[in-house]
Amino acid sequence: MKYNCICIILTTNLKVDLEKSSSKDLQILLRDLAKSLNFEIHSLNLLTNHSPIKIEIYLKKRDGNDITIDDCSNFYNPAKKAIDASNLLNCSYVLEISSQGVSDELTSERDFKTFKGFPVNVELNQQNPNPNILNGLLHEKTKDYLAINIKGKIKKIPIIEVLKVSLATIKS
Repeated sequence: MKYNCICIILTTNLKVDLEKSSSKDLQILLRDLAKSLNFEIHSLNLLTNHSPIKIEIYLKKRDGNDITIDDCSNFYNPAKKAIDASNLLNCSYVLEISSQGVSDELTSERDFKTFKGFPVNVELNQQNPNPNILNGLLHEKTKDYLAINIKGKIKKIPIIEVLKVSLATIKS
């Protein structure tokens, strides 16, 4: 399950040199650019089976804050200029800049507040003699415990026993 927050697609039809291209060189170029603008590239896909080819860049902020549509838009022009100036491509391309979306795994306090009431899977450590994965609705997280609603009953799980909490789909 992946929730993509923001997506902006902007295209360019400039010609540059594909013969000299190396996807690794393109990745290095764009990762360095992202770093200089206080972003990280979560993933970069070069889809050469499309016509024109498609470059998908999924950004995240280095400080952990959310990516906005303005961030995507502001990264587009420097990325386009860097690609064009590099002469790594010799064909038309579509450049797509997006946020990384929201991960299935809940890690920050903000995640736990945002997804209160959502179905979750709670993976427990091996020391717990009960089942290793519990399913329920996220109720509350404190520094001491994680509470989930399992079939109408609130179960408090000591934080020390929780390995991972991720979004899930409730099954009947």
